Amino acid sequence: MRYLVTGGAGFLGSHLTEKLLTLGHEVLVVDNFYTGKRSNLENLFPNPKFELLRHDITFPLYVEVDGIFNFACPASPKHYQKFPVQTTKTSIIGAINMLGLAKRLEVPILQASTSEVYGDPEVSPQPETYWGNVNPIGIRSCYDEGKRAAETLFFDYKRQFNLDTRVIRIFNTYGPKMDQNDGRVVSNFIVQALRNENLTIYGDGTQSRSFCYVNDLIDGIIRVMDLTGLETPINLGNETEFDMNELANLVLDLTKSKSQIVYESLPQDDPKLRKPNIALAKRTLGWEAQTTLAEGLEETIRYFRDVLK
Repeated sequence: MRYLVTGGAGFLGSHLTEKLLTLGHEVLVVDNFYTGKRSNLENLFPNPKFELLRHDITFPLYVEVDGIFNFACPASPKHYQKFPVQTTKTSIIGAINMLGLAKRLEVPILQASTSEVYGDPEVSPQPETYWGNVNPIGIRSCYDEGKRAAETLFFDYKRQFNLDTRVIRIFNTYGPKMDQNDGRVVSNFIVQALRNENLTIYGDGTQSRSFCYVNDLIDGIIRVMDLTGLETPINLGNETEFDMNELANLVLDLTKSKSQIVYESLPQDDPKLRKPNIALAKRTLGWEAQTTLAEGLEETIRYFRDVLK
């Protein structure tokens, strides 16, 4: 198969690209390098089955492929809040362009959606049937509502044009190749700990997340693309929940850091709960996360030790 991976120079996109190549597929990566980095892909440049194209998917793209993974969009609050209009355009106009390409080629297309479609949930764990609690005009709305609109487009294309679409809702994922400056909690804590700087917790530290190691997530994504007949979005994430105080203390223990924990105000609309219900993934994919948080953090810390040398 020849696959198109939009946003393929990003954290998740680069891992997905590497896995697809390992499985013997050809991969065309498209990225405008707003948040993606060429360095995430440099080890793949010698591979004759790999191709890289600099392109912004808010503009039409004319290529020939057998399937599409649409991963193009800033995913960290630090990045998408800096350019909110472009973030919304990437989610919506980019989705329209990629859906149009899939329709012309008559190929399957997978949308990388997010647990942020659930907003600050009033239900935990969050099942795919939960419609969410999202502020449509807040500072995170460009991402949250952009992804929700993209999901709408994917299911409208499925209903109107019988297009073979798949939508995954990705919960907090971490691992090697994370950007040290992306503002996400795992990378923030690890970088601060390795530099013996204070670990910054926003709020009182009781807000929770469920952290999925990147290799587990990529395995789930491949299984979704190989599945046929999926009629709903599907959650992919780790069921085990940790609060920020637990995460910070685990990072300090694993890094042997002398850092202290400090507390600052919780940002607007920051979710207090985030835990996936993955019953659908277990039932249809035979999938669940296998890597413990401690195991995944050890690999991620090892990566950041090399990056920060």
